Amino acid sequence: MSIQVAEATLEEAVRPLEGYRIGVTAARKVEEQVALLERRGAIVETAPVLSIEPYQIDEDALRQATLEVLGGPVDLFVATTGIGLRSWFTAAESWGLLDLLVSALGSAEILARGPKSVGALRSHGLRELWSPASETFEDVLAHLRGRDLTGKRIVVQEHGQSLNNVAHALRRQGANVHVVTIYRIEGVGDPEPVFRMVEHVADRKLDAVTFTSAPAVATFMEMAGVVGRREDVVAAFQADVVATCVGPVTAAAFEMWGVPTVQPERNRLAAMVKLLETELPSRREGTALEVAGHTLLLHGDVILVDGVEVRLSPAPLSVLHALVVNPGHVVSRRDLLSCLPTGQASSEHAVEMAVARLRAAIGTRLVQTVVKRGYRLVVDS
Repeated sequence: MSIQVAEATLEEAVRPLEGYRIGVTAARKVEEQVALLERRGAIVETAPVLSIEPYQIDEDALRQATLEVLGGPVDLFVATTGIGLRSWFTAAESWGLLDLLVSALGSAEILARGPKSVGALRSHGLRELWSPASETFEDVLAHLRGRDLTGKRIVVQEHGQSLNNVAHALRRQGANVHVVTIYRIEGVGDPEPVFRMVEHVADRKLDAVTFTSAPAVATFMEMAGVVGRREDVVAAFQADVVATCVGPVTAAAFEMWGVPTVQPERNRLAAMVKLLETELPSRREGTALEVAGHTLLLHGDVILVDGVEVRLSPAPLSVLHALVVNPGHVVSRRDLLSCLPTGQASSEHAVEMAVARLRAAIGTRLVQTVVKRGYRLVVDS
């Protein structure tokens, strides 16, 4: 028996996701993801939230934008997605403008959001000067913030959603900004499966839902709002349903809703599925910690302190879940702010109030303030 066959046989025998219900929101590679999950025993429900061909290109508008870019020297180019860059280069080649475009971008300082955009750049002989380890567009902007951009001609590749506010912010720093819209993200034709999945999440009938792109997260939450279940969906994701993201860019799209997420170390589909093998069973068993001489047990939104149930409102519950992710480690006020439910994350004062309510419920000594850094659980060594 070969090693591959032996591993497959063992995997089928173990089936670590047996009995778990998992929702899949992807349109691309959906069959591969479903097969990976079902092979591990999961019951899978699919509801693609974006079109199977979500990247709709307006070639006339893109050609005009390309000509505008070529109208002068480019000082700085911000690359955001690999698929967008490749689409742009392919279109430019069909117009006979590829060499001119590569030459114009090659003379600029290039910032790339992540490895996929880096790969697309290098395939055409272009080299990035800097790329954030986080792979987030926000860190690219932070890299530019504070620099004197007066008179600089900046080209920003849009990543499927409007970057007009980003362009405005860069213009406030004195830059001349050209935003190149390569494609727009299109939603799915039939929304009924997505509405059904929204209801399943809101009613906590799923154990986890997987997301493979930030636009998919945004569209899912928008559709939850359309049917009036957004608050229920947020509450479910904060307690019982695991929002599972393929990487940091996708996970960042949940921050504005205060939804905690899990993601694999490597931005890969198989790694995301592998993560669920351990994440879901551990959550079903609950998390038990010894904190400041007390036993703290979390199981979804059920909290027990020394065996006594404690009821928490959404804000302090969100703070507790964030502190438990890395027990004993400091979590900054900024990170806790991003975990608070929508409508309650107005300022860091909201974090202080949530921590105060958490301490009142579980005990003042269990949560420690670390001056100028944030808060941590006082986990017993």
